[in-house]
Amino acid sequence: MSSFIANNPRSSSASVDALSAQLQELTPSKQIPIIHQLHAAGELGDHVLMGFLLQHEGRPTIATGCAYHALATTTATEVVTVLRDRFPNGVVPLPQDCQVDYSAVQQALMQQAYEDADRLTLLKLCELAGSTAIQRKWLYFTEVAQFPVADLRILDTLWSVYSEGKFGFAKQREIWLGVGKNWERLWPKIAWKKENLWTRYPKGFIWDLTAPEGHLPLSNQLRGVRVMDSLMNHPAWEQTD
Repeated sequence: MSSFIANNPRSSSASVDALSAQLQELTPSKQIPIIHQLHAAGELGDHVLMGFLLQHEGRPTIATGCAYHALATTTATEVVTVLRDRFPNGVVPLPQDCQVDYSAVQQALMQQAYEDADRLTLLKLCELAGSTAIQRKWLYFTEVAQFPVADLRILDTLWSVYSEGKFGFAKQREIWLGVGKNWERLWPKIAWKKENLWTRYPKGFIWDLTAPEGHLPLSNQLRGVRVMDSLMNHPAWEQTD
């Protein structure tokens, strides 16, 4: 810890201690602004975030994803070492029962390379659907209906954890349910459509956290109602409602 307790004009031990105490008491969504404040406090704050990340190792939340992104921008030797040695593959453990390897998606999301992660998500979904889908590079709604629960859930977890909870299939479904399952009301809310015109891919989309909730993953072909309907009604979300 001594390497982090430096003479930092941006923070004081007392203010960082107060933020640290708040961090332990709040829910993940409310932890996120505290994480940003701690990171802004400098090395003292980053030390708290490192401890927070280690405390929750193997139990990913939108807050641990946020803490990871904050720490990934620091150059402090101890932080770099911990991220390299303890979290080389990110903060989300990939389950053994998945049919496809999603490590490339996680690596892209770890770097906040959301456009790359989106393309990889479609690639992995096609891989999950089989060789014919891989060749055509898009999905049939019947293929989506057959996706294993574990695979859709881990993809959703990856997107949610590394976006502060803004992105993911479950977030899109939450918004869809909130507009009464009305597709024409959904598209503009997630910025896939504006003034009755589909958003142009890829330059029309927002590939960072300034995007509206539910904006990603797009994977392009998910705009079709039948595919999207199959995804929103998948059994993967039955136990999460």
